[in-house]
Amino acid sequence: QVELVESGGGLVQAGESLRLSCVVSGRTIQYRAMGWFRQASGNEREFVAAINWSGDEVRYEDSVKGRFTISRDNANNAVYLQMDSLKIEDSGVYSCAYFPGPLFVSRPDVWGRGTQVTVSS
Repeated sequence: QVELVESGGGLVQAGESLRLSCVVSGRTIQYRAMGWFRQASGNEREFVAAINWSGDEVRYEDSVKGRFTISRDNANNAVYLQMDSLKIEDSGVYSCAYFPGPLFVSRPDVWGRGTQVTVSS
């Protein structure tokens, strides 16, 4: 059974950085696309970033382009989200997602529980 465990969240001030990590156990990520989603209090979960199986194609939600960077380490079965120049509106629970195939063309089928990111002014 595949399990995704996120870490790296916390409380930071606007303009600072955080690096989120997601370690996957129970199944290799080598041939799967991976992604990050977030959910702010009272809002629906929204897409943040995704990376294909080989790491040579990425996609970002418009508001994070140029500030966030998704990456993966297949050897360590992990995916990361580097978040720079954080804004208050970036606050929320960030969840790692495991896609059913090598590309991020469908909905993820496995989710982590998430890690809280809070950005203060």
